[in-house]
Amino acid sequence: QVQLVESGGGLVQAGGSLRLSCAASGRTFSNYAMGWFRQAPGEEREFVAAISRSGGNTYYADSVKGRFTSSKNSAKNTVYLQMNNLKPEDTAVYYCAAKRWYSDYVPKWAVDGMDYWGKGTLVTVSS
Repeated sequence: QVQLVESGGGLVQAGGSLRLSCAASGRTFSNYAMGWFRQAPGEEREFVAAISRSGGNTYYADSVKGRFTSSKNSAKNTVYLQMNNLKPEDTAVYYCAAKRWYSDYVPKWAVDGMDYWGKGTLVTVSS
């Protein structure tokens, strides 16, 4: 069992930055790769980023590539999503998710392919 808790959301002006955190608990967290997803009002949940178990490999949606960076602190069982140059269209609830995954390669995860989810944190970008 893996428990995930996101934090760091808030209100920011367009062009600003936020850093989201996802704290994980569970003895076997090291067996999981992580993903970030978001869901805007009235929209389906969509993939944002993935990070491997080692933290050494990442994958990003085209819409955030070059602006968002995911990283991992294994000692703290925490993954991060640094979001720069935020746009109003980035407004959404952001979720982290875990998938049992042993390869250090990470693809674009499907929403229904993840094993555990956090409850999300709201990011609002004003224009």
